[in-house]
Amino acid sequence: MTGLIDIGANLLHDQFDADRDAVLRRALAAGVSRLIVTATSLETGALIQRFLDTHGPRADWPLLYTTIGVHPHEAADTGAGWERQLQDLAGHPAVVAIGETGLDYHRNFSPPARQREVFAAQIRIANTLGRPLFVHDRDTGGEVLAMLRDHDTPPDNVVIHCFTGSANELDDYLAAGYWIGITGWVCDQKRGKVLRQLVPRIPLSRLLIETDAPYLLPHTLPPDLKSTVTGRRNEPAYLPHVADTLAGLMQIAVTSLAAATRANAVRLFRLPGAAHDGPPPS
Repeated sequence: MTGLIDIGANLLHDQFDADRDAVLRRALAAGVSRLIVTATSLETGALIQRFLDTHGPRADWPLLYTTIGVHPHEAADTGAGWERQLQDLAGHPAVVAIGETGLDYHRNFSPPARQREVFAAQIRIANTLGRPLFVHDRDTGGEVLAMLRDHDTPPDNVVIHCFTGSANELDDYLAAGYWIGITGWVCDQKRGKVLRQLVPRIPLSRLLIETDAPYLLPHTLPPDLKSTVTGRRNEPAYLPHVADTLAGLMQIAVTSLAAATRANAVRLFRLPGAAHDGPPPS
C-alpha cells in the first residue's frame, strides 16, 4: 500500500524527540507518502514551521505539511494579539489548515466560554483566508456544529478530526457536508465499539484517515508491528493498519479506501502533486 496521507500527527511531541528521523523513515517505508503535522498552540505551530524550514523536504521522509491554531485545551492561554499572530503564521507555505481548534467539554482544561471565543475567532480567520478547519469536538452537545453553521463556514472546508461521537452526531456532520477523520480508535473493539458500528455509514467520498500519533495506538496491531512499539506510543507507520481495519468494517478493498482517502485529503487541503504517492492503487 502506497500513497497514504496521515492528516493528523503530533510530530513534535516530546515522545518523538529521541528518534523523530527514524519515525519519519518508517512512515514512508510503510506507505505514508504525506503527513500533516498538527499544531495545538501558536508556540507549537511556530516550532513546527521552524522544524520544516530546517529539515526538509527529504527523499526518505513523507512530504510534510502543518496546521496552525489553538486547541480548546490551550484557549485560556491565548494572550493579546494572538489572532494577528495566528494570521501571520498561517502565511507559511507549509500551512494547509487552521487548527487544531474546536471545543472540548469532556476535560474543560479551558473555561467553555473562552473555548467558544477562541474557536469563533479561528472560524472567522479560516473563512477570511479561505482555509480548511481542522476541528476537535468532544462532549459538546452539538455546539461545534452550531458555531460552524452560525459563521457560514463552507462545508467542504471542515474536517471533524478523530471522530468518536454518536450516530446522531455523525449523521448531522455528514448532512452538513463535512469530512470525517478516523483514527486508530476504530481498532479498539471495546472503546471503539460504537465507532466500529458507525463507520460503514460514512461515504467513502467524505472519509479521511489519521493516526493522531503519539496518541491512540491501535490495540489490534499484528505481532510484527507490536514488536516495533515504543511503550504505548503510536506513530504514523501504523496508519496502514487503521486503513486495513476501516476497509474491513466498510467491506471494501483497502486499495479503494487508500485511493479515496488520498484523493479526499488532496482536495480538502489543496495539496500539490507528490512523487512519493506513486500510481493510484488498483
